[in-house]
Amino acid sequence: MFRISQFIAEIDTPTPAGPRRNPPGPVVIWNLLRRCNLTCQHCYSVSTDTHFPGELSTPEIYRVMDDLKAARVPVLILSGGEPLLHPDIFAIARRAKAMGFYVALSSNGTLINAQNIGEIAACHFDYVGVSLDGLGATHDRFRRMEGAFEASLNAIRLCRDLELKIGVRYTMTQDNAQDLPGLLALIEHEAIDRFYFSHLNYAGRGNKNRASDARHRMTREAMTRLFDTALALRRRGVVKEFTSGNNDADGVWFLHWVRANFPERAAHIEAKLQQWGGNASGVNVANIDNLGKVHPDTMWWHRTLGDVRERSFGDIWHDRSDSVMAGLQGFPRPVEGRCATCAHLRLCNGNTRVRAEQLSGNVWAEDPGCYLSDEEIAH
Repeated sequence: MFRISQFIAEIDTPTPAGPRRNPPGPVVIWNLLRRCNLTCQHCYSVSTDTHFPGELSTPEIYRVMDDLKAARVPVLILSGGEPLLHPDIFAIARRAKAMGFYVALSSNGTLINAQNIGEIAACHFDYVGVSLDGLGATHDRFRRMEGAFEASLNAIRLCRDLELKIGVRYTMTQDNAQDLPGLLALIEHEAIDRFYFSHLNYAGRGNKNRASDARHRMTREAMTRLFDTALALRRRGVVKEFTSGNNDADGVWFLHWVRANFPERAAHIEAKLQQWGGNASGVNVANIDNLGKVHPDTMWWHRTLGDVRERSFGDIWHDRSDSVMAGLQGFPRPVEGRCATCAHLRLCNGNTRVRAEQLSGNVWAEDPGCYLSDEEIAH
């Protein structure tokens, strides 16, 4: 994840750059179940509204939570499918909070309503993320459900009004890029705390729809708009958090944006980007799927590192016998092609390896999602 707002703040109020450090344990994105009431176009878990056999029981989930705490995991992101369909979601969330985890709920929003918002608020989630793929009909088309946008927007308002930290997740493709300006206006108008811009990754339905991925020029324009918007809001005193994910070239593009607009800050921003270190799949980010399989992140469901029913999470995560995990945890990574010769490898860390693997069959090949030119990655 690239924390745009934090780097924007460094332009006006720079802080000392330090060495690159990894947290004691990874952020865990946990797909508690695969069932979902929607069938979205870019779903990485290819979920449907049906029961999937073999999922972890609630007692098993509790035991794994104990393992995660022992492995010094700081953050649990409770996801699905749609996590609100899990019969024990609130008990799981309350237990996680009581154990001291930072706990986030990742929902499509359509099931958050006046009947359950009180119980959601009582869980004291540190963050609630709701997906919006555009405005109105655009979102409904992506979510394949009429009225999905209004339901999700209502969920956002309910969370906001009870002072839960609320954010919007948006995955851009060529089919919804035109809605980005309107979504950014919505973020301000509705007093939404956070905006997470996700690049399309080639996994699940996203892999099947890769032909509709935004062109590189469109991606550059979108990221520049995010940088400009974050800076403008900050200078107006409007507190918002902007982040992006699934394309660590964003950090390098930000450096080029700074060089063009704030050249006196370029060296400082480059040092802060080196401190960030780019892609963290398999290092600072982990995924547990609904069956208890552990993956380097949510886009790697085709690569299983271990099973929490058979070994503790900590034992699985620290096992270096898997060659891909060993490579992911190396720095810099053993990447090839343009990535190997890129002057900014220590900034983006080779970007998204699963995207390279999906298109080339080689996990260490250059990332085809990098939207910078050969000249831009040369210096």
